[in-house]
This record gives sequence, C-alpha cells and structure tokens, in this order.
Amino acid sequence: MSFRFVSLIFILSFAFPSYSQQSEFVMAENYYNAEKFDKAKPLLLSYLKKHPSDKLTREYLGDIASYSKNWDSALSYYKDLVEEQSSSANYHFKYGGALGMKALSISRIRALTYIDDIKEHFHKAAKLDPKHIEVRWALIELYLQLPGIIGGSTSKAQDYALELQKISPVDGYLARGYVAEYQNNLKEAEGLYKNAIRVGGSPTTYAKLIALYEKDNEPQKALDAATTSFKIHKRNQINYQIGKIAAEFNLEPILGLASLKQYIANYSYKDGVPVGWAQYRMAQIYKNQGDKTKALHYINLCLADLPDFSDALDEKKQIIAM
Repeated sequence: MSFRFVSLIFILSFAFPSYSQQSEFVMAENYYNAEKFDKAKPLLLSYLKKHPSDKLTREYLGDIASYSKNWDSALSYYKDLVEEQSSSANYHFKYGGALGMKALSISRIRALTYIDDIKEHFHKAAKLDPKHIEVRWALIELYLQLPGIIGGSTSKAQDYALELQKISPVDGYLARGYVAEYQNNLKEAEGLYKNAIRVGGSPTTYAKLIALYEKDNEPQKALDAATTSFKIHKRNQINYQIGKIAAEFNLEPILGLASLKQYIANYSYKDGVPVGWAQYRMAQIYKNQGDKTKALHYINLCLADLPDFSDALDEKKQIIAM
C-alpha cells in the first residue's frame, strides 16, 4: 500500500465526519427555513451535542421553542446568547420578546416583575441597532398596552412610531395609524393607513385599513378596500375577508358567496382560516337571504369539520328557528 494511498485514507477519515455534520446542519437549516420545525429540531439537537457553543444552532432552537410557546426553553437559549454576545440587538430583541410572552402566560402579579427586564432588553436592542424595525414595533405595543401606573405611555409609543417613520416610511405610517387608532382618533388613523397604502401598497397595509373600517362600522368602505386589495394582490385570504364582511354586515351577498366559494376552491393551509369558517360565513349569508335549506347545508358542513365551534352551534340554532 503506497504512502499516498494511506494519506488519502487518513484525510478522508477526517473529512467524512466533518461533511456529515455539515450536511446535518444544512438539512436542519433547510427544514427550519421551510418552517418544518418538527423535522428541524432533532437534527439541531443532534448537531448541538457535537457543537455545544454554536450560536446559530441555539438561536434556531430558541426560535422553535418560541413557535411552540415553550417560553422557558426559549428563554434558556436566548439568555445564554445575550450573555455571550451582549452587543447583538437581535439576541436582546428575542430575549425581551420571550420574556414578554412568558409574562402573558402567568399571573398579572408575577408578570409585573418581568416588565423592567422586558423594557431593558428592548431598549438595548433599539440602541444597538438604530434601524431595527421589529423591536420598535414591540416597544410601541408595550407602551400602549401597559397601564400608565407601571410605565405605559402613548407619547413614548408615538416617539417610536416616528422613529419607524425615518427607518421605513410604510412602517411609520402603519405604526402612527395604530397609535391613532388606539387613541380612538379613527379619521387620523384612516389617513395614515391610506398613506401606508400609497407608499407601500402591501396586503398588510390594506388589511389595516379594512379592519379600521369594520371597527368604525363602515362596511361598504371595508368591502371596497378588500376588493381593491384582491384585484392587486390576488391573495386567497382576501376572498375570505370579503365573504366575512358580506356575512357580518349583510352586504352584497352575491359577491360574498362567490368570494367564499373561491376561497374554499383554492384553499391551502397557508391561508390560515379553516374551510369550516368559510362555510360558516356562507351559512350566515344564506340565513340573511332567508334561504334556510342552504344555510342549514353549509352550517352542517362547517360543524362536520369543527364540531365544537360554539359560534356555529349558535348559528345553527338560529337557522333552525327560521
């Protein structure tokens, strides 16, 4: 056996385990990016045993724990990352966010002890990264939802909305609209959301305006905005939104039914709202039209998929009583 061949075997004996470990992480990362977390997690845990200090692996596992609402596990990963790399805005943001979600899952008295830490890590993230959009949204939400006696402040929320305006005009308009809506300045919010549509025009911008119109009991404006959004974006979720507005406000039933049928025909799990909900809305529209037979048909289809759906059970009682 030649020296060259022995050397090749020696090299490959080290190269193959390294390649195997690398491919394990790549596979895990691909699953993670595809949001197939049940497949990503065991691969990441296996990789972490061999590389216990790898930051990205631990961050991914923290994210998966957050997705599963396992806040204690998420916090353990993020806390270590923050302590190891305190200059990372991303780690401070994720740790603060996990603390906030943990606080929501416990008693209000215990949750109070989390507030200072949540603020500390969000503020640190905002300071470390002057262009961090997500943490500014988180701070806006935090200052709006906290009572004033423990640090809530609409003026501070507005300050962060204005910071967002400088970083991302569309986020700024949406954030300022959100603050205005929270203060019940609905006309001001409408103008700001329209500016967000003008600047960005994303489905999110339209969704904010539609929700505002529904809240302000202006269903025709909501329906017009939803219809415009669908023409531009062709997103199936908007079909459900149109049907929902038509059902709840007894408005344009033909358009509502056509949109809901299209939603059901093109449904995928990414659309979010289950098919049963679309059938529930169809039952509502037929009930509004006085068509008991079709209303009963669709409410039964809904309950076949969602037998514990309390709103649908109440709707069925109303339909039977027609």
